[in-house]
Amino acid sequence: MNKLSIRLMKITDAPTILSIYKPYIEETSITFECTTPTLKDFTQRIKNISSFYPYLVYEFNNKVIGYAYAGKIREREAYQWDAELSIYLDNQYLHKGIGKILYMALLDILKLQNIYNVYGVITQPNERSVKLHEDLGFNKLGVFHNTGYKFNSWHDVIWLEKKINDFIIPPKPLKAIGEIDEKGLTEILSKYNAKLGSFTL
Repeated sequence: MNKLSIRLMKITDAPTILSIYKPYIEETSITFECTTPTLKDFTQRIKNISSFYPYLVYEFNNKVIGYAYAGKIREREAYQWDAELSIYLDNQYLHKGIGKILYMALLDILKLQNIYNVYGVITQPNERSVKLHEDLGFNKLGVFHNTGYKFNSWHDVIWLEKKINDFIIPPKPLKAIGEIDEKGLTEILSKYNAKLGSFTL
């Protein structure tokens, strides 16, 4: 039987995660990054992100085939309750529902961290990604027209947002991923891993 699971990223996953990300840099405009980082630089990047935000991987028979994470939307202090979401999947496993499960787990963890708003930032055209966000309750904010230049073309970017906690004054203090209740984190991962029982890849 095929084994499917979602778990927190480990630093030893860095080479596989970079191998998944590399084709998006070199062959698509989905990311506006244009040069593939070195493994050393990429490893440091994911260390920095995962020190505070959830960074999840999706395994198929003990091989990482996709990942999703949250990160800062802006540096200014008042933006600290917001997060931008990112997801990348191995090209062999697109359109199989993996992205939705990863996103749902990510959103539940961010709620425990007291994040209030999450954002999706999508290069156009990418209707599948827009639909994924809308299916998860994101609302379109607007379009940044011709905001990125890659592969000899100017690209639009659409922004979407979702509220995941009720706004209160003052807002609850943020919790780093290592500060949230371990039992709550385990329950979230267990819940979504249970959903994977009906998946076939």
